[in-house]
Amino acid sequence: MLPRDFNKNNWGKSPFNRKSFQQVQSLFPTARLRRGHRAITLKKGSPADLSKISYPNLRGKESSIEKMLQASFTDAFLVVKNGALVFEEYFNGMTPDSFHILNSISKSFIGVLIGILSDEGILHSEDSITKHLPEFQETAFGETSIQQALDMTGAVKYNEDYTNPDADFWKEATTVGWRPELLNKVPQKTLLEFALSLLESEQENGSKFHYRTVFTNILAMTAERAAGVRFQDLLEKKLWQKIGPEQDAVIVVDSSGFPYMGAGMNACARDLARFGQVIAQDGYFNGEQIIKGAWIRDLLEGNQTLRSQFEMSDYGVMRPGGHYHNQFWVSCPEEQTLMCIGIHGQFIHINISNQTVIVKFSSQPEPANTDLFLEAGLAFDALSHQI
Repeated sequence: MLPRDFNKNNWGKSPFNRKSFQQVQSLFPTARLRRGHRAITLKKGSPADLSKISYPNLRGKESSIEKMLQASFTDAFLVVKNGALVFEEYFNGMTPDSFHILNSISKSFIGVLIGILSDEGILHSEDSITKHLPEFQETAFGETSIQQALDMTGAVKYNEDYTNPDADFWKEATTVGWRPELLNKVPQKTLLEFALSLLESEQENGSKFHYRTVFTNILAMTAERAAGVRFQDLLEKKLWQKIGPEQDAVIVVDSSGFPYMGAGMNACARDLARFGQVIAQDGYFNGEQIIKGAWIRDLLEGNQTLRSQFEMSDYGVMRPGGHYHNQFWVSCPEEQTLMCIGIHGQFIHINISNQTVIVKFSSQPEPANTDLFLEAGLAFDALSHQI
């Protein structure tokens, strides 16, 4: 029997996360993104039992989508083909209207929002962060551009090793209540205060890719300051309501009420499929050009600098020829495949060439299990090419 007594101290750990990942809003303060009045119904395609699709697994043996789902602590799994929902399964007590934490899938929403604000001239990717947040001038972000923050190539020293209980990632998350045991080690009480405390650099701005969640939170602060609109209202109006969601979404907030966009968004699986469709359909969805097609094409194509930076990183072996750009993980350009990824097994897989969007929610015991991640990638690639 699954445990029911999850709390703020154990919610992120196995086995408690099997339930808590669907109940985050009961544990922590959140900001709500309202769905609005333009909800659209996902088209239903011809139902297909995709669970039997097979592929060679990491060990070269034949496996199947069904086996992958069973072995990877799956909570929800959706497949959309040519804009129609063709496969949908829920596990572990989850239902179509259940919330689930997105973890770092949240970051990709920021990437698109910054693209929208750039198109509108509210900010520009080449701007320094300090143009909009001058209080960061004497920090490690002093010379970092918005684009470098989007691509995770800025200078700041920040440890994102999830196995290290004292990593900067966990210290930052303490400001939203996620790690009560670290409160004595984290004097900062808000995401802004924590970011302002980061004074050391680990590299030259723009020199290499190193995944650091703090950049996403800095981007959210930059967007709010540049637009002069409370961040959650900005995201709700410019992006969330435009995808025609059937549910609200919520974002965990710090004590000042600022959203933790690095990892704190919660939504239902079908609405993530809608978000994936925006990308798959060249930015056009629900009767509106939400983000310019040129932005999507730039996201896919990247450039040789981005690919070289990715190849030199710890992630290069996972997606040879790929890159990280605008808060998305991108395969080599000819594959036309993007991923939004969150720890503990959260995924949106978008294959633009054959118009397939796959959503997977999970509650895996470990934040980052390389084998489960790579196995999911093999399964998604096989599925998107075989349907």
